[in-house]
Order: sequence, then C-alpha cells, then structure tokens
Amino acid sequence: MATWNSRGLRGSQFEEMINITNDKYRELKLALVQKIPTPIKPVEIDDNRHITLAYFEQRSTVDYIGAVQTYPICFDAKECSNSTFALSNVHKHQYEFMRDFEGQGGIAFLLIHFTKEEKIYYMRFLELDMFMRRAEMGGPKSFKITELDENYFIGPKYGVQVHYLEGLNKDLREPERLD
Repeated sequence: MATWNSRGLRGSQFEEMINITNDKYRELKLALVQKIPTPIKPVEIDDNRHITLAYFEQRSTVDYIGAVQTYPICFDAKECSNSTFALSNVHKHQYEFMRDFEGQGGIAFLLIHFTKEEKIYYMRFLELDMFMRRAEMGGPKSFKITELDENYFIGPKYGVQVHYLEGLNKDLREPERLD
C-alpha cells in the first residue's frame, strides 16, 4: 500500500508550470487540458481537518487529459535529475493507457523535465514505445538525453512556460503514428 506522502511533492514545480501553461492555453482558446487528480483515501485527519495519512485508492492513468482543437490528448509529466531517464519512471499501467489512448485515435506523449540540463522534452508515444520495446528485448532500461531528437525539446514561448503545443504540432506532422 503506497502512502500519500511517500513521494509527495516530487515534480510539483514542473506540474505547476504545466498548469499555468494550460490556463494560458484555455484563456487563448487553444486547448482545454486538465490535471487528473490521483484518487486517495484518507486514513488519518487532524483536528484542523487536514489529511495526515492517506493511501492511493487506485492507480492513476496519466497526469493530464484534454483536447487541443479537435485532437484528444493525454500526457504524463516526469522529472529527471540527471541525463539518463529510467523507463521504470513510466509505470506499466500508464504505458498501457497511453498505448490504448493512441489506439483510439488520441495523441499521447510525455513531457520530461531534465532538471540538470534545464531542458524539457516532448516525447511522442511512438518514441516511448521504441524505448520500451528495446528494454523488453534485453536492451537498456533507460535512455540518455543524447539519444533524443533535438527537434522535440521545448521551452517557454509566446508567454507560456512549457509550450508543448509546439511539440504536438510537430508530432501531428510526422508521417508515423501508431494505428
């Protein structure tokens, strides 16, 4: 049973940057994307009605889901403190949800914040799938930042902190998509 505060605020600054971006996208009528809360079951509540102990009721799928114009999207936000990203950071149920989402015609991706390099990467599901399959075939269970496509690094632009629509736009123009 995982406890609520076990990995608590990891990535919360990055998620806040994404939340601000999503607010701006909504204000500009470019997208409607929401953070999906992880369902928790409180176990202990203090006198001020603050939850002091809780556990996750069920596994979450991805961090964000929504629509950009006519395109359904879902994505997960990950942080990495060094130049190598461990695939174990993407849980099996998240990977399967993203695969199934793509199978239904949606667009799934990861946003990875490499904190040491201060870079954000838009990872298409197709690329994630390639790394996962490589690991299943006995290859590395991680990937290095140097293995990534330079064209999919994103940053602040047009008044938003994490301009992932730029990565999405490139993703949509790519001829290869999962069927």
